[in-house]
Amino acid sequence: MNDLPDKPEENQPPSVTERPRRPLPQGYRQGFITAITVLLGFSLGFFRFWGFESPGHWTLRSIIPATTLGLAVVLQIIALFRSLDVADDDEPHYRQSVKWFIASSIVLLAGMILALLEFYDVIAAD
Repeated sequence: MNDLPDKPEENQPPSVTERPRRPLPQGYRQGFITAITVLLGFSLGFFRFWGFESPGHWTLRSIIPATTLGLAVVLQIIALFRSLDVADDDEPHYRQSVKWFIASSIVLLAGMILALLEFYDVIAAD
């Protein structure tokens, strides 16, 4: 006869805190980091040209797109920082980093639209 008691933990499903680690498929992090750096480079280049090299003066109307573009750059840097973390190889952490990147892309698009409207004087003067 078997004198050993049944182990209850073998018959129980894993708890929420003990989820098995699910690493990302090979190449996901590298592609994600590349996408972030390409968009970050574009954002910095656009902000440099639009904010500092284009003709005209800074006005109150130009502060709003500049702030939005600056916020997008900060969000992209946060996404890059998170994606370079070793924990980003775990799927839940990676998904959160992707959300940061998507948010930065949306803010960047809004900032570019505002910059375009301001450049062509579509936004009403004060």
